[in-house]
Amino acid sequence: MIRKAFVMSVNPGAEEEYRRRHAELWPDLRQVLLLHGVKSYSIFLHPTTHQLFAYLEIEDEARWAEVAATPECRRWWAHMAALMPHNADYSPTALGLDEVFHLT
Repeated sequence: MIRKAFVMSVNPGAEEEYRRRHAELWPDLRQVLLLHGVKSYSIFLHPTTHQLFAYLEIEDEARWAEVAATPECRRWWAHMAALMPHNADYSPTALGLDEVFHLT
């Protein structure tokens, strides 16, 4: 299993809407993630800085990269764009993190 982590942020005042939309994650997007080998996916919110910490476990880097090209993912990015900083294609502005420690 491959562990990945990255940080994003949510716009101040949009935290509850961000939570609500994720609580109602579209079934078709959930299916895309599962079909592309995502085994676990969590997002945590820092209440003061509005920073989001995402952690996921995947089977394969190439399959994970394919998620971004799916219509379901592209539609989700557009749906979330008003709530968070994003790139021109509506993908969230994100910074990947390097793992420096893991206790097994």
